[in-house]
Amino acid sequence: MNYGLNIRPEGALDFLSLGALVHRLDPGVIPFRKATECHIHVSGGEFNVSANLSDCFRLNTGVVSALSDYPIGELIAERVRAMGVKAFYKHFKHDGVHGPNMATVYSDRGQGVRAPVVFYNRCNEAAAQLKPGDFDWKQIFAGGVRWFHSGGIFAALSPTTAELIVEAMQAAKAAGAVTSFDLNYRAKLWNISGGHERAVAVLDRIVKNVDVLVGNEEDLQLGLGIPGPEVAAKSKLDPSAFLAMMESVWRKHPQVKIVATTLREVHSTNRHSWGAVAWIDGKAYVAPTCELDVLDRVGGGDGYAAGFFYGLLTGAPPQEAVNLGWAHGALLTTFPGDTTMATVEQVRAFAKGGSARIQR
Repeated sequence: MNYGLNIRPEGALDFLSLGALVHRLDPGVIPFRKATECHIHVSGGEFNVSANLSDCFRLNTGVVSALSDYPIGELIAERVRAMGVKAFYKHFKHDGVHGPNMATVYSDRGQGVRAPVVFYNRCNEAAAQLKPGDFDWKQIFAGGVRWFHSGGIFAALSPTTAELIVEAMQAAKAAGAVTSFDLNYRAKLWNISGGHERAVAVLDRIVKNVDVLVGNEEDLQLGLGIPGPEVAAKSKLDPSAFLAMMESVWRKHPQVKIVATTLREVHSTNRHSWGAVAWIDGKAYVAPTCELDVLDRVGGGDGYAAGFFYGLLTGAPPQEAVNLGWAHGALLTTFPGDTTMATVEQVRAFAKGGSARIQR
């Protein structure tokens, strides 16, 4: 299977991502204003995909990022190693007071009718200071990289991170890697770095170098400046509005061969209906729908991307690739934290219609 892509059969790394590493503080179901303790999860949209592909799917993966040399940086580096991800860092010396810092995400889980709440402290973030020229891409790609990935949150951090993504994407293409990008449009971030108009201009330059896009119809509209579809979705699980936009995406970016997203209907914080869809080389593939009892929803989309990319990297039929992503994203919501605790055997079993009966 080539899906319209030219995926290298081998390389020193199956997958390499570029993005910011963060630590997420999680007080569980307790709102932060009443919290007395919390768990620490290491995260970052791009890293999450690399970590999932390494730990669950047993591929050789890496991450390119910034690391500030203080205890929080050491904590993050330990977790990157624990997930089996090879790190390429630019190190920053922390001054003991102002930073540069590793970004903090605060996120309680909510419960029932009470929605989760997420807020950030990205003040003087080390990753936002990354710029073109900080990494020797020729050396990083020298052993062969099959797939390169980045995302819209990292692009929005500063003018220099966006330029670094363009530089990296061009190096990846020159080295023969498939390139992917998760639009992950976050208005809060773009509003402090130039607003929507700048977002569209920046993301357009990045996506010109991209083979595979991840994002729903809102990401496509806001991130790429593509008008909304004339087709109205009957529900959040209806892929028709997403698929109606594919011709517009293709006309603006004809080199894009695949666009994929999750489909989620939120009934309550802990009860979701879950699906997925992908447009692969001109054809639509839709995953089944299942009901999720959600423990922690953060990272489900990255879980889908990882399982889907795994299917493509291993030559699975398109429908199977979509189902693998759907299954892994679903399983990821049953674990605390942003990265996987599933095994590839569990993912394959669920993708084929497995149940929650006890495994003996």
